Amino acid sequence: MTPAEIAIWQTRLPRAFGPTRTVRGMRIAGGVAALVWLGVLLWWFDLSPVRIWNGMSGLLKIVRLMIPPSPGEQWEDIVRGLGESVAMAFLGSTLAMFIAVPLGLLGAGNVVVNTLAHFSIRRVFDGFRGMDQLIWALAFVRAFGLGPLAGVLAITAAEIAVLAKLFAEAIENADSRQPEAITAVGGTHILRIRFGLLPQVLPVMLAQYLYQIESNTRSASILGVVGAGGIGLQIAERIKVRYWDEVLFIILLILVTVAVIDAISARVRKRLIGT
Repeated sequence: MTPAEIAIWQTRLPRAFGPTRTVRGMRIAGGVAALVWLGVLLWWFDLSPVRIWNGMSGLLKIVRLMIPPSPGEQWEDIVRGLGESVAMAFLGSTLAMFIAVPLGLLGAGNVVVNTLAHFSIRRVFDGFRGMDQLIWALAFVRAFGLGPLAGVLAITAAEIAVLAKLFAEAIENADSRQPEAITAVGGTHILRIRFGLLPQVLPVMLAQYLYQIESNTRSASILGVVGAGGIGLQIAERIKVRYWDEVLFIILLILVTVAVIDAISARVRKRLIGT
């Protein structure tokens, strides 16, 4: 190919020969803008090397005070708080699942075919998912008082929209041939859902439910900080008096509990779902 032919093709397909000057200029401008934005954020949050060094020094002091971990004299309160957290996670996740199943059906495009209704329901899910469990916990503590009831309600309220969205997506991805076969033989819309959709998505629903129990056990350990019961209250009390060895003991206990719950949920999932 002659230089003239190369020049012709370069004129026709400039991107095939590398980025143009405009593209290179936009990339450079984008990189400079990203660096400037990064610098602004570092200045805004005062992430200076001196502050980070001082913070790491303080963190190392806390780590040294944590070792060796100790249950302390009030280990009964720790066990009771951990039991409350596990119970809160189980009850909150279970209540959320029962409410999320019909909501997931309403949010599935192959069940509610009206575009406006489907869009509106899914946006409601997005709105409720935007509120963290701690926000719900603060509201329920104010309404119902201190204790695990506020924690259960906070987990339930936060998980309903999450599970409903996951269930709706699972239903939308189900094989359409089974519901169509039920409709073809004269089955009603309810039968179409009951025998055509739910058997396909039930394993996914159960898997998500079991995972949420594990996840909410970790979340429930934080809700106690705002007065919603559970092991978080025990952590907050010991941090205030700087019993760091007991704090580490509680953290390790939470990790072991979550690992046990994960192992149990895996066995249950394998037994019920076969995966």
